Amino acid sequence: MQITAPPRTSSERAMPGAIKAYVRYVDAVNRVLGFLVMYMVLVMMGVLLFGSISRYVFKASFLWVIEMSQFLMAAYYLLGGGYTLQLGAHVRMDALYERWKPRTQAFVDSITAFCLVFYLVFLVRGGISSSTYALEYGQKNYSAWAPPMAPIKIIMTVGIVLMLLQAIAIFFRDVAKFTGRDIE
Repeated sequence: MQITAPPRTSSERAMPGAIKAYVRYVDAVNRVLGFLVMYMVLVMMGVLLFGSISRYVFKASFLWVIEMSQFLMAAYYLLGGGYTLQLGAHVRMDALYERWKPRTQAFVDSITAFCLVFYLVFLVRGGISSSTYALEYGQKNYSAWAPPMAPIKIIMTVGIVLMLLQAIAIFFRDVAKFTGRDIE
């Protein structure tokens, strides 16, 4: 007589509650911030439009216009990075990927996400170091306008932290998928 284990219930196949809560929270934060940050392009366009109108209509140019638009663009893509990861909107090479089974895709994605987490940890470390330096020494950009660098470096670090948190959430989601567990 062979004894078999009873079939597992859905709660036994689910990821732990803390991981589910983490994934939901990080997704929500990046979704809201990503939605808000996408309007930063309009602010950048307004700054550039102001610069163009003031230069060609009123014959008055401002030193800060181009540099401010560069800072806004950097904030836009860094703060929107976590949301872009969440949507899966980054470039992916699909030469073999599409032919794999969903569990194989999830396994490879979890390895990729782990490597991304490893990389982002080093970026966060560098961002914190760079932000601390800019705050401590009052670092300014080498330009005629000479704005302080601390605000954009802090925004850069926050954006990288949000990408790191989202990459960890993606890792958990991929692990759940290839182990056949429920995370949603």
